[in-house]
Amino acid sequence: MGRKKKNKPPTLRSDLAILTKLNLNTFVVLTNFFGFLLGSRYLHDGDWIFDGWLLFHTILGTACTAFGSAAFNQLMEIEEDARMERTADRPLPARRMIPVNAFGIGWALAAFGIIHLAIKVNPSSAYLAAAALGTYVFLYTPLKRTSSTNTLMGGIPGAIPPMIGWAAAGGNVFDERSWFLFAVLFLWQMPHFIAINWLCREEYEDAGYVMWANGDVSGKFSSRLSVLFSWAIAALGPFAYLRGYCDLTFAIGGTLAGIYMVILAMKFGKAGDRPAARKLFLYTLLYLPIGLTLLAVSWNSLTQ
Repeated sequence: MGRKKKNKPPTLRSDLAILTKLNLNTFVVLTNFFGFLLGSRYLHDGDWIFDGWLLFHTILGTACTAFGSAAFNQLMEIEEDARMERTADRPLPARRMIPVNAFGIGWALAAFGIIHLAIKVNPSSAYLAAAALGTYVFLYTPLKRTSSTNTLMGGIPGAIPPMIGWAAAGGNVFDERSWFLFAVLFLWQMPHFIAINWLCREEYEDAGYVMWANGDVSGKFSSRLSVLFSWAIAALGPFAYLRGYCDLTFAIGGTLAGIYMVILAMKFGKAGDRPAARKLFLYTLLYLPIGLTLLAVSWNSLTQ
């Protein structure tokens, strides 16, 4: 038998990655890029024309704001993180980093991100980034201790990055297509986080968080919620087609991808076990690049 692989000791670099939730915020960068791309195509007669430097500044500002938000979130949840096995080794609860340093890092990143967007991109993108930060830190984070609706509130900052990209490309924030992109990300997050909540429900309960999955040992309630939101995701395809946002590629492909999520959510409710919940969770990760790619390929321009 081979030797058991030892975990590498934490380093400053790894602690900073955890403090800023680097892995999780890759989704922020991806959806921000996606919104910028679709906004550019919409405004340029269907051609994939965009300003590379403007895209760079958009992603940099959005990412830094998201990193700062993550640091503030962990500052507010040190005690709760210490009670959960999967978060107890974060730099703050493990006392490898003092709160004042984490605050300074969070403040510097968030301030730089919002100001950078305002100066290098446009005010609309900066306002949206500030709204995402404020919602995440001052509404979603404290709500986790008092109401299970925190998942809905948490979906708001997670759905704003594509709107930032849209606004950065020159699109109108109040354009209904911008809000459609918001809806895609908002609805996608619901079954994704419901599955996570159920898989980690005991830890969340021990930490004092009020989640939809609390006490749902059978998984039936979590399944019903997942089915509901998955049907809403499936409905995005025909809705976008009827509104003229896209062609049949997303109308059909997006609908089928959403229906498969419904099937997995129903199987989770029937089985009520971790393998079924994990399959739903993993599929939500797969759905996002599939759905976004289908939407990008079929996206209609302003003149269509």
